[in-house]
Amino acid sequence: MAALLVTYDLNSPGQRHADLLEFLKKTFAWAKLSESSYAISTNKTPAQVFAQLKPYIDKNDQIYVLTLSRPYMGLGKKEVNDWLEKHL
Repeated sequence: MAALLVTYDLNSPGQRHADLLEFLKKTFAWAKLSESSYAISTNKTPAQVFAQLKPYIDKNDQIYVLTLSRPYMGLGKKEVNDWLEKHL
């Protein structure tokens, strides 16, 4: 399994933020890193995950799907740190 970072800014009027989050949370093991950044665990490539998320974004939104790996550094909630330790 790979750990990926999904980070986004939905800029359109009538954003589908709730739909995107619902899809992420029901489809992947995840940890919320910041307001619009989630680490996910998946067997899919960044391109495959991006294709799955594309229906939830508009052309003026911003979204990136990046591969996460060790080493990493950060400061955050214990449950996020534990998730990263388990999945990276």
